[in-house]
Amino acid sequence: MLTFERKLWNKGKRFIAGVDEAGRGPLAGPVVAAAVVFPREVYIEGVIDSKKLTKKKRLEFFDKIQSKALSVGIGIINHQVIDNINILNATFKAMHYAIGELIPQPDHLLIDGPYFAELNIPAEKIVDGDMKSFTIAAASIIAKVTRDKIMVDYDLQYPNYGFAKHKGYGTAKHIEAIQKFGLSEIHRKSFKLHKPLKLG
Repeated sequence: MLTFERKLWNKGKRFIAGVDEAGRGPLAGPVVAAAVVFPREVYIEGVIDSKKLTKKKRLEFFDKIQSKALSVGIGIINHQVIDNINILNATFKAMHYAIGELIPQPDHLLIDGPYFAELNIPAEKIVDGDMKSFTIAAASIIAKVTRDKIMVDYDLQYPNYGFAKHKGYGTAKHIEAIQKFGLSEIHRKSFKLHKPLKLG
C-alpha cells in the first residue's frame, strides 16, 4: 500500500497527497473530497478503501488518520452546484478545494480513479487507487466519514427519506420515499431515478 508513495519519496518528493471522494452516486446531498498528506513512511495497518470497512472501523481510522497526518483537507460541493455543473465537474471542484486546504501544499498528488482536472501540481491518476495506495485509502475514509455525518444531520431536517441509513443512495426505500413525498430540497434534481440500488 506504500508502493506509489515510496517511488515518489525516493525521487525526492516530500509532501504526497492522496485524494479521493465520497458521494458521486447518491441522489441527494453533497459530494465530498478529501486530501491527506502523511510524513514519510507513516502507515496505519488495516487502512483500505472506506467501502470495505465497517462503520466502526472507519470512525476508528478517521481519528487515527487525523492524528498521524501532516495535513488533511476537505472539499464539500452541495447539490445545487452538482445540478449546475454536473457531478464530474463538481467532484473535481471538491478535490481542488480539499487540495487547496493542505498546509504545506503537496508537491505530488495521487488521485483515485482515471479522471482529474489538472492543477499546477504533478498528479498520478490510479484506477482503484483506494485499494492500492495507503494515502488515497486514508483520503477515502476521511471523505466517507465526513459525508456520512452530513447526511445523518440532513436526516434530522428531512426525516421522511431515511438519509441516516442510505446516505442518499438510490435504495428501494429511498426511491419509495421520493415517490411518496417528492424530492426534498437537498435532492439532486439533475439525477434520474433508475433501478433501486441494493446496499450490502
